[in-house]
Amino acid sequence: MRDLLPGGIEFVYDNYNALVFGYGPDERPSDAVLSLALMPRWVTLCFLKGAKLSDPKNLLRGGGNIVRNIHLTSPAQIDEPDVMDLVQQAIAAAAPPFPGDGTRLRTIIKSISAKQRPRRPR
Repeated sequence: MRDLLPGGIEFVYDNYNALVFGYGPDERPSDAVLSLALMPRWVTLCFLKGAKLSDPKNLLRGGGNIVRNIHLTSPAQIDEPDVMDLVQQAIAAAAPPFPGDGTRLRTIIKSISAKQRPRRPR
């Protein structure tokens, strides 16, 4: 994911049920457009403004007004053309835009949840 983003910020959250990497153009988490949620048995690619993306192949799951996601079945799935198109749409639609000036992505550890669920598969 880091190679796909034109600068910006990577947020790392250890929330109550997943390790999450969020990606946005600046230090405001509310401006993030993508995230990866790592669960014990799967990874979910979240499009934080996914309801506005063009998804002719109906890859995106979710019925809310804003967020959509893809349950990744393998690491290689992120490189599939239809998934990459959605990622590129999300990056292009970011407001404010990603820096795109050659700066490296910066990582910020945002939080560690006091309440943790077990991460071992049942």
